[in-house]
Amino acid sequence: MTNSTATQALSETSLVGPAIELVVMDMAGTTVADDGLVIDAFDAAATAVGLAESGADREDARRYVLETMGQSKIEVFRALFGAEDRAQAANHAFEAAYDARIDGGVTSVPGAADAITQLREAGVAVVLTTGFAPATQHRILDALEWHTIADGYLAPGDSFRGRPHPDLVLAAALQCRVSDMAAVAVVGDTASDIRSGRRAGASVVAGVRTGAHRSEVLIDAGATHILDSITDLPSLVLR
Repeated sequence: MTNSTATQALSETSLVGPAIELVVMDMAGTTVADDGLVIDAFDAAATAVGLAESGADREDARRYVLETMGQSKIEVFRALFGAEDRAQAANHAFEAAYDARIDGGVTSVPGAADAITQLREAGVAVVLTTGFAPATQHRILDALEWHTIADGYLAPGDSFRGRPHPDLVLAAALQCRVSDMAAVAVVGDTASDIRSGRRAGASVVAGVRTGAHRSEVLIDAGATHILDSITDLPSLVLR
């Protein structure tokens, strides 16, 4: 089966198993438009900790950031820079740069708010998750006026590891008291989102085409479905 055929097949796959009680949604690239903000903020952070602004080291670092989209940013910086003090400095610079870009304007993926509302009105809980620090997640929610749009909001920190670990999905399931992990759907735009959902045991782990990773990458990571955008999710999970 070719990649394009596999993508089409996953786009048309019907839902089987128990009714979905909870959808765990990624933010940047899935429900929140990215528009290159993450890479811009990374470049600012890398410069702040002394990485050359051009050359092989910068390109290798950018490539790694793209490959690990969706993961906890501090973990990404630890992998890139090794020393904890340098990783922490890069993470602080990243968060500051991203916050400044939020102030310049952040938008939702078209139709995302309506999709969330449709799910919740049908009795399905929605939890929004991110690889950003909690403070940055709150800044995004402030900018979009989304503090009441979902049933919960989770970010990696002292209590939860970030993706691709299953912690955020499992925490959302506990928070919403789902009856079975097979009643959970996960949706995201990165391989890390997909791996997190699969490791947590969600029955639906859908990739969307609105973010960082191509359909083929999402399929290779284990996506059960490929959707054009988050707006296609309600028709998949609602019965």
